[in-house]
Amino acid sequence: MKTDDSAATGHDAAARVKGQTGRAAERVWGGVRGAPVSIALLVVIWILAIATSSVISGPSHDLSQHVAIGIRAFQNGWVWTLFTAGLWGDDVLAYLSTTVLVLVAAAPLERRMGSARFVLAAVATQVLGGLLALSVAAVAKVVDANWGFRLHVGMAVGPSTWIVGAAMVASSNMGTLWRRRIRVGVLVFTITLALFSGSLQDVVRLAAAVVGLVIGRWIVGRSARGERIAGTQREGRVLVAIIVAASAIGPMIAALSAEAVGPLAVLRDLFRGIPYTAGEVRDLCEVSASDPECRRGLLELRLSGVGPTLLSLMPSLFLLTLCDGLRRGRRFAWVASVIAQVILLVLSLLNFAIRFVDSLDEDSLFYGLADPNLYRTLVPFLTPLAILIVLLATRRFFDVAAPAGTYRRLAIVLVSLLAGLAVLYVLGGLWARHGFDPRPGFTTLLADFPERLIPPVYLQWLDPRLLPESIPATLLYEWTGVVFWVAACALVAATFLSPAIGSDSAAAERARALLKSGSGSPLSWMTTWRGNHYWFSADGTSYVAYRVLAGVALTTGDPVGPPDRLRDNVEHFAEFAAANGWIPCFYSVTGEVRAVTDALRWSGIQVAEETVLDLGQIAFTGKRFQDVRTALNKAKKSGITAEWVSFPSAPRSITDQITAISEEWVADKGMPEMGFTLGGLDEVDDPEVRCLIAVDEDRTVHGVTSWLPVYQDGRVVGWTLDFMRRRSEGFRPAMEFLIASAALKLEEEGAQFLSLSGAPLAKVEQPDSDADERERSESSSLSAVMDSVLDLLGRTLEPVYGFRSLLAFKSKFQPRYVAMHMTFADPAALPSIGNAVGRAYLPTVSLGQSYRLVRTMIGGRR
Repeated sequence: MKTDDSAATGHDAAARVKGQTGRAAERVWGGVRGAPVSIALLVVIWILAIATSSVISGPSHDLSQHVAIGIRAFQNGWVWTLFTAGLWGDDVLAYLSTTVLVLVAAAPLERRMGSARFVLAAVATQVLGGLLALSVAAVAKVVDANWGFRLHVGMAVGPSTWIVGAAMVASSNMGTLWRRRIRVGVLVFTITLALFSGSLQDVVRLAAAVVGLVIGRWIVGRSARGERIAGTQREGRVLVAIIVAASAIGPMIAALSAEAVGPLAVLRDLFRGIPYTAGEVRDLCEVSASDPECRRGLLELRLSGVGPTLLSLMPSLFLLTLCDGLRRGRRFAWVASVIAQVILLVLSLLNFAIRFVDSLDEDSLFYGLADPNLYRTLVPFLTPLAILIVLLATRRFFDVAAPAGTYRRLAIVLVSLLAGLAVLYVLGGLWARHGFDPRPGFTTLLADFPERLIPPVYLQWLDPRLLPESIPATLLYEWTGVVFWVAACALVAATFLSPAIGSDSAAAERARALLKSGSGSPLSWMTTWRGNHYWFSADGTSYVAYRVLAGVALTTGDPVGPPDRLRDNVEHFAEFAAANGWIPCFYSVTGEVRAVTDALRWSGIQVAEETVLDLGQIAFTGKRFQDVRTALNKAKKSGITAEWVSFPSAPRSITDQITAISEEWVADKGMPEMGFTLGGLDEVDDPEVRCLIAVDEDRTVHGVTSWLPVYQDGRVVGWTLDFMRRRSEGFRPAMEFLIASAALKLEEEGAQFLSLSGAPLAKVEQPDSDADERERSESSSLSAVMDSVLDLLGRTLEPVYGFRSLLAFKSKFQPRYVAMHMTFADPAALPSIGNAVGRAYLPTVSLGQSYRLVRTMIGGRR
């Protein structure tokens, strides 16, 4: 039976792989169709490569003189090289990568832009990029004679130039998310190669990207969304991670490439020591075996193996590991990255300052620059300085804390690892002591151990205590540090995979456990979101989630706990807030809390209208549900289905689409995404949250909704709608379709109700009732004024966030309306409370965004 199950599982896996491969092939074929120019160019490139025997190592030197971009060719009047350079590659790897780029990038771009515009973009960026690069080559000699000379005599070929240029042109009328990502990614990539590798082709590629960025609007026009670049905190983290990663990869490129000549190629000295050869060291030691230069040469030879090379690369690998944490918004990754950049800054200044000073002393044993000058001394200082400025300027993006105890455990493991490696190195060194020169003792090996963890270049001022001669000694000497750094990278990377819950992770986990084992309101799952702090009752059965802003303790919904403890929880939390000097304010609470606070003679205001669908006999029939039925029918005819996914475990192809849809929505607003009781992608990225997506037969996501669990007596009885996004050019009634589908599917699962959540600053206009009259008579004049202010604010914010339109949209489902309130003890504190609410919803709004917000509101009201 087990064999049959295994066979079935294997068959299913094979079927999935086959299906994914088939879909990938279909996507490639779909991109190739309608791209005759791209395919024709690829065919021409391969024909020329075969005809001129250029496949393996590129065009010959004589042929390059006539087809490659170069200053000499241009001086000879061979202007056609500006065109022909894009039809050859440097080697077989370049031809293979060109084939991939044409199929996955150029062909889809041509299909999107149209063949005529694609040809114009490719030719313009190839030619103008070449001219701009040659101009840079002419000017570079003034700044860096060595790099300028290499550019002056260099020759450049490569189809990547016009592909990169066309991509930058096409980005001009793309949606905001992909426009931003393509531009940042391409520019970071090309700038890194130009500064570190620095060949003429790298400069040509960068120049083509810049040209494409400038002329794109005239070839394909601007995006209908304009040039707005507002993005979410999540997207900001990704872009910062890309920039930091480039700063780590750049020195690695310089270190590992013998041809690196860029202005920052001097950073290879952060990896390399003195470039001694065996012959040079032999000559030195024949003159005098005790000469320090002989000893240093021997040291460099010992440190030139695979192990020392890898050890030299480990700090950059560690920084790349931190980039994954930056992408996730981890505070630890930001702090560690800042510390790393400060260390690099200090070391680069110290290293090159000493080199510059010592190089003036002819008797100095310290190696110096062949041609020391202020420029080459200060250049390595600029990269860590620039990255440090970027990190400090974006520190607000990185506020995600790991679960409590994560880094305490990491420290314990790292210390244990260090101790274990120290014991291994000392005992192994004693066992292999005959393989060292001189033979070490216990004290020498223990004192030498810390140096084995440090990249060799940072040991250049220290005379070696011992050198390995045998294979066991060499393994201990060269690979101990590599083992430590690899383990450290893996352990740190593992901490980023631990789920982060709330600003106080331990308290958030405790709150989540209480909620899942007890009861809460439809908004209670929002209490588990980051940014909240927690007050727990003395008996440990209840909690209140709150955040302190402008001296106001603003709660997120109702207290969570046994219903019979509600009054006690309200009173005790209010006492707790007052004892800390805060103004207590319960926000977005149900009528039950409002009844308690009314009994305590507090004031209250309705701040939102919750819409609820009672399940059990849901049926979208009758004229009232015409729009809903139309959406369901259209989806069926269009081949669109509703599918449940969990964002953390969904395929990357799905999550990327959801991210793109969300970022486009935020960019269209021109304002940052609101938070507090309105979730974004960070809140969707939770295994307890369910996403219902609308996908077509090509697996294109047209819309997405997220649903938060509602617990009662330890079981899920309902779901609350939170995240709603629709593809701007996709299936238009996607939201109607998804909400109706969710209602039908969750009803089948046994859910009792769906909350379509509350619409802030919006409410249903209803006839006055006795209760309304009583409420108005008991409210203070300040509360009445605040009610009017909120009403005005709701109307003025409508052009930006559309809360009232959202409430009107939800009315299509004929829901039950439930008022949501804000209650407070002191009406005189309303100005502070209003400020706190605004800061809770828009904590990161900038001055420029505030100006755009006011301008949009004014324009929307006219």
